[in-house]
Amino acid sequence: NPCYPCPIAFGFWLRLCRAVEIYEFSKSFPRAEKTSLTDQIRRASRSVSGQIAEGFRRRKYEAAFTNKMNEAEGEAAETQVGLEYAVKCEYLSQENGLRLHKMVDQIIGKLVTMANHPSKRILSKSKKE
Repeated sequence: NPCYPCPIAFGFWLRLCRAVEIYEFSKSFPRAEKTSLTDQIRRASRSVSGQIAEGFRRRKYEAAFTNKMNEAEGEAAETQVGLEYAVKCEYLSQENGLRLHKMVDQIIGKLVTMANHPSKRILSKSKKE
């Protein structure tokens, strides 16, 4: 079983596994794109879940948590830009591109909510005796 950074984030974490779906589509991109668009989309889509995991591990500190959610949002937006290029260059069908773009949009929405309301996820500080 995989480890999840926080039980509250379990359902959200599962959505992020869709980065694998983006990876699968990127396998069909032309070889000439290997060192640019393909790598960019893969790196950005994987980075989203990494930033979230790091943020949940730092949720003792509100500013650190919020920063990681903001960084994850930026990586998700970069993924969307890469998907848009892939559709325009006809490496990805418009239908699949739109579906993946909407999926990433949902993730961005959740990230914005978490960044704007971090107190729901921040660990309470224990009192020193």
